[in-house]
Amino acid sequence: METRRCVLRGRVQGVGFRWFVVRSARDLDVRGTVRNGADGSVEVVLQAPDRESLDRMLDRMRKGPPAARVEDVWIEPIDPARSYDAMTVLR
Repeated sequence: METRRCVLRGRVQGVGFRWFVVRSARDLDVRGTVRNGADGSVEVVLQAPDRESLDRMLDRMRKGPPAARVEDVWIEPIDPARSYDAMTVLR
């Protein structure tokens, strides 16, 4: 499993970004978590069965939903501490 932690900055809160991530993840067989950060960012943990699915998900997140404006994406590989069953919104 490929696992990444991502932090996206820009106009990414209040524009349906988390739900966009959930729908996109479902389409691409990507799992993990998504949540709003206190600083206005969105943090996403992505887990995919292969690098291609992960890259396609990252491309979608860089574009975001129509009302979003992604200005910066920070990505780091992480060791999978667990296996996710779906993309889940954390509060």
